[in-house]
Amino acid sequence: MLFSFLSPKAWPVLLPQIIRPAALAVGFLSLLASCSKDDTPATPAAAAPARISVPQAGIYPEGIQWDEASKRFYVSSRAKGTVGTVRDDSTYTEFGKDSRLISTIGLNLDASRQRLLAAVSDNGFNPSVVNAPTKGKLAALAVFNSSTGALTSYVDLGSRADPVRYPNHFANDIAVDKDGNAYITDSMSPIIYKVDLQGNATVFLENAQLSGGVGFGLNGIVYHPDGYLLTAKTSDGTLFKVPINNPLNFTTVTKTQSLVGADGLLLFDNTTLLVVAGSQSTVYRMTSADAWASTTATGNFATGAVSPTTITKRGSDAYVLYPYTATAPRFKIVKVSF
Repeated sequence: MLFSFLSPKAWPVLLPQIIRPAALAVGFLSLLASCSKDDTPATPAAAAPARISVPQAGIYPEGIQWDEASKRFYVSSRAKGTVGTVRDDSTYTEFGKDSRLISTIGLNLDASRQRLLAAVSDNGFNPSVVNAPTKGKLAALAVFNSSTGALTSYVDLGSRADPVRYPNHFANDIAVDKDGNAYITDSMSPIIYKVDLQGNATVFLENAQLSGGVGFGLNGIVYHPDGYLLTAKTSDGTLFKVPINNPLNFTTVTKTQSLVGADGLLLFDNTTLLVVAGSQSTVYRMTSADAWASTTATGNFATGAVSPTTITKRGSDAYVLYPYTATAPRFKIVKVSF
């Protein structure tokens, strides 16, 4: 050590000269430690927008799904028969298309299987398709790769129904169960179709109670993890509970709130269902304490005269789709608040 070679008389002179540089070195090392990556403030995540106004004209979307992995919304198109994506900055990009897709309606993102499912119909809304034999007759399911937009499957549904009893069809919305089976409502026939992962389509449930008469019947549909479907009828707002293992044992959910005009549904959690009642320009929050034997309205969100259609979950928020506004042929995606 240095001090062993110095006389005691020299210590008072040299100690300050030695201690000061050492203290500076310790201080410098402490400063470096305080600047470590662990202490660097994290960049805060951008807040989700309250609304997104999309400048793309002539889309008239019906269905919407949020993709958390890619941070974008998928939207369908009644007027073009395509599927597009929307970013928070309102950028619209065409994602998937096929000549058989006249109008795309409801969407369902099966993220774990990298599938985006789209209901396909033709009610004469696509201006590029005139006097087609599919008008009022088409019900199909299109399946896209949710990463690439490639069409991986197209399944005809309407041909599975009795053509004499049920000549008219409109595939509307889609639910997917834990095994990947898809359930599709037909608004013009009292039918729910089932399509398995291999693309095999069957009539899952057919019953006159599901009919909308001369108007729309079944519309929105969701899968509950306890093993049943919840689906709503547009014409009178009836809400049905349909067991997956025994669909013929379906029941009507008791309620006092009118859900006439029911369109898209969102199972926000196991006891909360959000219902877009388009003709009422309202999103209703319905809750149940008895496994959906009954339900009560616990909140509502007024949309204004924008013909709201469907709704999707994004984190802890829900966003409703406005297919157009009264003043311009644009569409908006708006955060719901109750």
